[in-house]
Amino acid sequence: MLHGLRTVIYTVPDLAAAKLWYGSTFGIAPYFDEPFYVGFSVGGYELGLVPAEDGAAPGPGGTLAYWGVDDADQAVAHALAGGARAHHPVQDVGGGIRTAAVLDPWGNVVGLIENPHFRLDPPSAPPA
Repeated sequence: MLHGLRTVIYTVPDLAAAKLWYGSTFGIAPYFDEPFYVGFSVGGYELGLVPAEDGAAPGPGGTLAYWGVDDADQAVAHALAGGARAHHPVQDVGGGIRTAAVLDPWGNVVGLIENPHFRLDPPSAPPA
């Protein structure tokens, strides 16, 4: 069962520079900052930065959106049964969070994330 968009990951060639740029642009500091991943919480949604490596490149095709699921294994099995192809197996990325990715029948990457910590922030009131 899909719950909605949770996370968007941007591949960047310089993680330190990207962290500064996104922090400044969004006016927030990262809540998670490691050499392999920098995470920001933007209104309850995840904006993640990963270094360009292992064939991943920034620019078109360098973005991966993750859709929330209750059970990553079950979601992958369901997608594969419906005609998707395996892309990245389910992996534990820490803190009880598990991710995977499949290719839809047209070759688009569909990220799946099981994140027991996800909580959507209430919308901010418009300025008076």
